[in-house]
Amino acid sequence: MRKTGIALLVTLFLLVTVTGVAFAITFGEPDTEHPQVGLVGFFDVDGNWMWRCSGTLLSDTVFLTAGHCTSGDFPDNPSHVPHTAMVWFGDKIELDPVLEKYPDLECYEEPKGKLEWTTYPCKGGVPGTPYANPAYEGLYIPDTNDVGVVILNGPIPDEAGDEYGLLPTRDFLDELADLNGPNGANFISVGYGLNQVHPETISLRERWYSVSFLINLTNALTDGFNIQTSNNPGGWPEDDMGFSGGTCFGDSGGPLFYTHDNVEYLVGITSFGLNAGCKGTDFAFRTDTDSARDFIGEYFLVP
Repeated sequence: MRKTGIALLVTLFLLVTVTGVAFAITFGEPDTEHPQVGLVGFFDVDGNWMWRCSGTLLSDTVFLTAGHCTSGDFPDNPSHVPHTAMVWFGDKIELDPVLEKYPDLECYEEPKGKLEWTTYPCKGGVPGTPYANPAYEGLYIPDTNDVGVVILNGPIPDEAGDEYGLLPTRDFLDELADLNGPNGANFISVGYGLNQVHPETISLRERWYSVSFLINLTNALTDGFNIQTSNNPGGWPEDDMGFSGGTCFGDSGGPLFYTHDNVEYLVGITSFGLNAGCKGTDFAFRTDTDSARDFIGEYFLVP
């Protein structure tokens, strides 16, 4: 958690790893439509595991994620900075079989009988180098500058498919709001985060999606920089309106998609919430702003 002058914010990256079975990103469905979305793990300069997030391929070399995933641990420990990253793709990220012996650990090896941390989940990832937006210094709202990239330096596996996340043009969401009014628009979140927090913490390491609706683009927590959407852990798919589910820890950096004229755009990057139970509302950093476009444009040609 990170305190700002306005609210207590809960960032949605995941420090610990747990397993279990759940019916539900929170109360969503397994995702088969977005193979370009992957799970990314970060490591310090000594190769020690730090945390995991989600993200989206923009090209064979550019993987878009959140600034708070790729930066130092602001404001508590800004020198604790990710040095390398590993990205995995696929409907389900399998653990190394050796973890069956120690199911509470992320991944390890015992080369000399001594427990040592290694990578997560031990095999099959694409290596890369993380870069955070230099303007990111913690989630000081509304302009969090919460965007980062991982520049990949390995071949992309077949599990990642052959499509990329499509960024919108500048001020895309403002133009839609002017035409149609903001409330009620449907969005899709995709990620590998926790599927449940209460009564037990559950992470399937599977790619899931959930449907939410737009709440606000212009309040004190958004103000043109963020998208505020619903996060309603309900009875998917019994909810006739389809407004069930949201994001949770580990979904940070994952995409928020919006479909317009039969084209799906990556309009936001999952950023923070206000409830440690992953309920209430979600906030994503907009990709159609000057702040986001200027940073992404250093690595990728934005529309």
